[in-house]
Amino acid sequence: MKHAWLNKNEYPFPSKFFHINGHQLHYIEEGQGDTVLFVHGTPSWSFDFRHIIKELRKTHRCIAIDHIGFGLSDKPAQYDYSTQNHSKTLEAFIAQKNLQNITLVVHDFGGPIGLNYAISNPGKIKNIIILNSWLWSSREDPDFIKVSRILKSPLLPFLYRYLNFSPKFILPKSFGDNKLPKALLSQYTKPFANKNERNGALAFARSLLNDQDWFEELWQNKRPIENKPALFIWGMKDPVIKPDHLYKFVSGFSNATIVKLETAGHFPQEEQPVKVTNAVLGFLSLL
Repeated sequence: MKHAWLNKNEYPFPSKFFHINGHQLHYIEEGQGDTVLFVHGTPSWSFDFRHIIKELRKTHRCIAIDHIGFGLSDKPAQYDYSTQNHSKTLEAFIAQKNLQNITLVVHDFGGPIGLNYAISNPGKIKNIIILNSWLWSSREDPDFIKVSRILKSPLLPFLYRYLNFSPKFILPKSFGDNKLPKALLSQYTKPFANKNERNGALAFARSLLNDQDWFEELWQNKRPIENKPALFIWGMKDPVIKPDHLYKFVSGFSNATIVKLETAGHFPQEEQPVKVTNAVLGFLSLL
């Protein structure tokens, strides 16, 4: 069995694949109704949206992708893992599936990836749901300045490729009061089985260093989506993407609903799945 580590009780969805750039992008598709499209960040995959999908599929068509280099998708050693290319892949996927009236759910790097698509294709997007993400330059942010010293370190590729640093160490440290059980941590570490399969996560780390101008460009060009109904679900104990990111987001979106999870960290959908799911269901039922 190719993915013997996969916990099918937690993630009971049949796999589907989309062929792009000579590789297979894994995705799941559950339920019928209006489309809800989930776009993950790093070092995660569609697994972290499983709780929402299990409930939401009763009333909606839920689609969640794994970026190339993540989850159950191919992880080629040589590939354009840039954030911009992930967004192009998302655009190709949406076009191939002919998705319309999308509720776009984004988290972490899924924010710039998914919202870049939305800004360019606002007619395809009905609503936006954002969990702990960003859409602007952090170059002047004191926290980012500290992190950038690590990102510039020549040790970074070693840490990511040989120690599986992002899912093994950074991910669990980013949780709030509800820590990730070890049994579930394996569902985030095992997709990166060996050093040749860890370039996707390393590329996202490098994107933080190299793509700040692009992030800012997205913020400056957000006008096509700034009036869309938007739900912000925020883990307020996120040590990386802090509450000031939430407040900046809300300042730029005129039709915002806010759900603050005071004890959750960077992965609210994993830490407090019932509250997150109820917030999504409530938001969609009001529209």
